[in-house]
Amino acid sequence: MLLPTPGDLRAALSRYADAVIEDECRSTLDTVRRREDTAYTLCVMTGVNDIRGALAEADALLRPSAPAPATAQ
Repeated sequence: MLLPTPGDLRAALSRYADAVIEDECRSTLDTVRRREDTAYTLCVMTGVNDIRGALAEADALLRPSAPAPATAQ
């Protein structure tokens, strides 16, 4: 599986969040479809089958890695 770039992943998360907010504020067929489409995109990008898992995987992929050990001088 190809890993998405952090920028692409952040953009997809932002689109999903916007779609969820819009759907929660005033749900229409269009907002439901946009929410489902953005959820699907995140699932594909993370290789996970459900949105909760995809969000968790996206968080893990964006989490900064532990700092490298200091080198002895």
